[in-house]
Amino acid sequence: MSAATGEGNDINELYEAGNIAWILMSTGLVLLMIPGVGFFYSGLARRKSALSLIWLTMMATAVVSFQWFFWGYSLTFSSGAGKFLGDLQHIGLRNVLDKPSDVAPGLPELLFAVYQGMFAALTVALAIGAAAERGRILPCVVFMFVWATVIYDPIACWTWNPKGWSVVMGGLDFAGGTPVHIASGCAALAYSLMLGQRRGHGTHELNYRPHNVTHIVLGTVFLWLGWFGFNGGSAGGANMRSVMAIVVTNISASVGGITWCLLDYRLEHKWSTVGFCSGVIAGLVAITPGSGYVPPWAAVIYGLVGGAACNYATKLKFVIGVDDALDIFAEHGVGGIVGNILTAFFAADYIAKLDGATEIEGGWLNRHWAQLGYQVADSVAGFAYSFGGTCIILFVMNLIPGLSLRASEEAEILGIDDAELGEFAYDYVEVSREVMADEEGMPKFSEDGLHRDHQIEK
Repeated sequence: MSAATGEGNDINELYEAGNIAWILMSTGLVLLMIPGVGFFYSGLARRKSALSLIWLTMMATAVVSFQWFFWGYSLTFSSGAGKFLGDLQHIGLRNVLDKPSDVAPGLPELLFAVYQGMFAALTVALAIGAAAERGRILPCVVFMFVWATVIYDPIACWTWNPKGWSVVMGGLDFAGGTPVHIASGCAALAYSLMLGQRRGHGTHELNYRPHNVTHIVLGTVFLWLGWFGFNGGSAGGANMRSVMAIVVTNISASVGGITWCLLDYRLEHKWSTVGFCSGVIAGLVAITPGSGYVPPWAAVIYGLVGGAACNYATKLKFVIGVDDALDIFAEHGVGGIVGNILTAFFAADYIAKLDGATEIEGGWLNRHWAQLGYQVADSVAGFAYSFGGTCIILFVMNLIPGLSLRASEEAEILGIDDAELGEFAYDYVEVSREVMADEEGMPKFSEDGLHRDHQIEK
């Protein structure tokens, strides 16, 4: 018997199998993005804290998946939601089965719920990279659950729930410019601020290159592929709007990678692999809010402007004195804002109609000038709420015994992998090669490390 109708209709008669298959695949693609984030972050960091970043992103999947099941989905997408937050009518996924989703009517609500749960998990995984190399593990895990509830769910509600204030106002955010990217970028900025600078910040000690560029490339590949499900699946089915979202996603990523690479080359005359990968991510972030609204030629502008803006934004941390170790705010916070603003200019009603149902007034291409105000309002609200709310959450957590955010200096020197996990991304001998400075500032290794290195050389 169908829970949707109360009659004996077969579920297969209510929905198109192709739509269900595509969103199931998209769910897996978004999940694939999370280890992609882990590898990307791990490669950027030093080897002695490389595994902890992969661990944190994977743990985010587990913690937020439970939070989403418990009450996250209900707080975000319940039909009884207000302008800012939902109610608990779907707590524990209660009354969520095969009735059509309010947001994606062509999908059973349970499928829509699990798909959106991957978005929530990915957002937290993006933000938690701010703990790189100096944050304790237990507070990070507690933060995941609290932040998803207090910050992500309200922003996602006002952005995507039909009753949310941004939706009612007319804001356009196809796949997460504000809930995913601005929210995670600003949370990372707040976390970096509250943690404080890493030991040796501003000295030669932190003048290191990413320890594993192969990990960065691997993470970028996972993210690029997964983003097809992230943006393409947001069309709510296998339709032409989904196809268009994938097309513009790929174009923007490609142009973003080329742009960043060229900007770096003009300074260092090196064709940086890390720079190319960073530009690809910038292009992907920028196109996210507009991917279901803009024509292919506009994606070139998204990639160009997004890549350049995020590249220059990496210098902001030196201006404001915040040690954003992995440039999360520059990539996701700034990239999300750029994408939101560009959507005001290039959103087109005929692109939105490709799914056969969506009607929008469009952006400046349709001479709908007010759209710029809507996009700015949504971006500013997401920025302020995520940054301010995250600072408050972390301030309170830091006052609770056992939840102090910062690792000890000894743990930071040793590396979070050894101090908190007791495991390593590589053989332990790699840790012994980390150079420490004695009181005279001369580099030295531990005697045990020198012995192991000598044995390897033999």
